[in-house]
Amino acid sequence: MSMNQKQLARLVGAAVLGFAALSASAQNAAIVNGKAVPLARVNALKAQIEASGQAVPPEMEKMIKDEVIFREILMQEANRRGVAASDTYKQQMELARQTVLINALRADFEKTNPVTDAEAKAEYDKFAGANAGKEVKASHILVESEDRAKAIIAEVKAGKKFEDIAKKESKDPGSGARGGELGWANPENYVPEFTQALLKLKKGELTAAPVKSQYGWHIIRMDDERQAELPKFEDVKPQIVEQLKQQKLQQFQDQLRKNAKIQ
Repeated sequence: MSMNQKQLARLVGAAVLGFAALSASAQNAAIVNGKAVPLARVNALKAQIEASGQAVPPEMEKMIKDEVIFREILMQEANRRGVAASDTYKQQMELARQTVLINALRADFEKTNPVTDAEAKAEYDKFAGANAGKEVKASHILVESEDRAKAIIAEVKAGKKFEDIAKKESKDPGSGARGGELGWANPENYVPEFTQALLKLKKGELTAAPVKSQYGWHIIRMDDERQAELPKFEDVKPQIVEQLKQQKLQQFQDQLRKNAKIQ
């Protein structure tokens, strides 16, 4: 081999070695006390932060890298002191391992058992069917005795303002502060005695006699009624999907528990 050929071979060899060293260095975030800190750790921590819904701006990336390097420093010191040999550490590591593995199992189940559009729409239709129809806007005054309830009905009929009495005497603090107003709701949301009395009233009408429930004595007024206004499917689809995901996961876990042989 001529001198020029030998020189070329050395240059090529040096270049290859240099490239290999560069490639290895590019895979590491740093070298701490002679030990490489893989760049994959930085990327994993960054991905974990992003998975929680938090964006990682460029200025934050250096902080993440510094955190990973500092963790390596602490890990090396923990190993030097033999902390990993303690029973407490081993128990905590086992619990942490279980948590990571269980979370991975749940993520795998959700990935292989996604909520379909048809399932979400069926759940919406079921909700719409249960909540369709009439909504009522009612007010009430809740008192402890039937006699006082009868007296209030007489006072309102004589011209005393319903709202003023509610603010002063109603035992229902929420509606009482609003003059007795309960707002718009499906009438079936109330206790049966309340619902039955309310649905007999016309708009603006007051119960002729007090209504007793588990809470006390009610004086009920029908303020208004309308057809139920339901949200559009697309507006509530994300919440429905999340609810169904949790239901599927719970059913999966319940089935595993049921099938397990526990002695």
